[in-house]
Amino acid sequence: MMRLLAPLRIGGMSVPNRVVVPAMVTRLSGEDGYVNDRVIERYRRYAEGRVGLLVVEATAIHGNKSGPLLRLSDASFVPGHRALVQAVHSASPSKVVPQLIHFLKVARSGWRQRIDSLSTAEIDLIVEQFGAAAARAREAGYDGVEVHSAHAYTLSSFLSRHNPRRDAYDGRTLEGRLRLFGRVMETVRTRVGADFPVGVRFLAEEAIKGGYALPDAERIALRMAQLGVDYISLSIGGKFEDAIHKPGQPLYPYTGYSGDRCMPGDWYPPLPHAEHAAAIKRYINAKGYDVPVVSVGKISDPRDAERLLAQGRADLIGMARQLLADPDWVRKLAEGRGDAIIRCIYCNVCKQLDENFKLVTCFLWPKGMIQAPREEAAAGGPAWDEEGAGLSAEISDGRVRLDWRKPLGEVAGYDIHRAEDEGEAIILEAVKSAKFTDRLALGGLRYSYYVRAYDRTGRHSPPSNSISIDMPLPDVTPAEPAEPPHA
Repeated sequence: MMRLLAPLRIGGMSVPNRVVVPAMVTRLSGEDGYVNDRVIERYRRYAEGRVGLLVVEATAIHGNKSGPLLRLSDASFVPGHRALVQAVHSASPSKVVPQLIHFLKVARSGWRQRIDSLSTAEIDLIVEQFGAAAARAREAGYDGVEVHSAHAYTLSSFLSRHNPRRDAYDGRTLEGRLRLFGRVMETVRTRVGADFPVGVRFLAEEAIKGGYALPDAERIALRMAQLGVDYISLSIGGKFEDAIHKPGQPLYPYTGYSGDRCMPGDWYPPLPHAEHAAAIKRYINAKGYDVPVVSVGKISDPRDAERLLAQGRADLIGMARQLLADPDWVRKLAEGRGDAIIRCIYCNVCKQLDENFKLVTCFLWPKGMIQAPREEAAAGGPAWDEEGAGLSAEISDGRVRLDWRKPLGEVAGYDIHRAEDEGEAIILEAVKSAKFTDRLALGGLRYSYYVRAYDRTGRHSPPSNSISIDMPLPDVTPAEPAEPPHA
């Protein structure tokens, strides 16, 4: 059996496989923060796809305004969360936990509250709010909770090297930076009991000037293990310190370089964060702790995910954008149909929607859909007619322009496959229309292309004809200078 598909014990729960949906904001809830049918359907789809562990999007433990955001800040929110849990558990053996978050105030002017403005009484209240929300999560039937200590939010700001406090939470010492998380963990554990899994998400690197990097992260993870967390999920970046303010909009912490690192786009290589998770796992294992570590960041190929587990570089694999694109990733893999997986192209349209407080969907879904389409059981899918796709290529101004004919049947989009110098073909892009321009071809190399069409349920056509081109080196001879004007 693939390690990916093997169960794993995490505290008091057994997850059916090693694939995790990390918390990913959906903007499906209303301003009131209650779970609604659309929210339930999003997580039901993940469960139908047999994802091992579902982490429900950031769920506020307090009443600060933040647009459409789930909440567990009082007892009135429990019934909705209970309905979500029941929907997940009725769909599959998937386990589900909410990510509990506390955040400070932000304004449309660009102002944001900072942690040095908090009084000790306000900090005490935050500790109590985490404990109370965790207890409500257990009451709702969740399989555990995840404490959000990452990105731009309150607990992460205390962990940061930018922590400006000079009291018991002193940012100049690692112990001072860890004190609030220690108090939160102690209170949560007291409220939920020893048998209820408590995970944490924090940053393996802040990815901002003067922020902490891997050496601090290893020791933060060790303290979390010492405090009894049941799993550690890692992220990178997503900070306010380098965010770009849009006039009239609240500051959004994923708009700067640290935001790129948090959700690396198509210009980053696969697995850019894998070594951070591997190093943290090695460090805490060497200290005698075997807390499961979740590795995330542009992991979409089952072979890459399996390799990380087999090499002992991670215990679980987190995929947010990939599982948004295709929540049936695990099911297709278990059925031996890995080639039917709809691959995320990391265009970050989902990130842009979140940034603008709009409902989060996937570019690869059919237009107008707010949930991932379900795979249809009937055979079929797009198919080229007897004339084939007629894929052709034209080189112009350092670009390769591809054109092809539409296939028979319903088409939602096309995967563009490209190989370089007769190497392995990879999916370069997904597009909606029957044309594509490759702007990243380099002169002096040979490129081969083919196209596969897919319908709204992810059924693919056979590959089109393949076409190869030799990209010419550019002419770098300077143009003749113009004649100087005559006196």
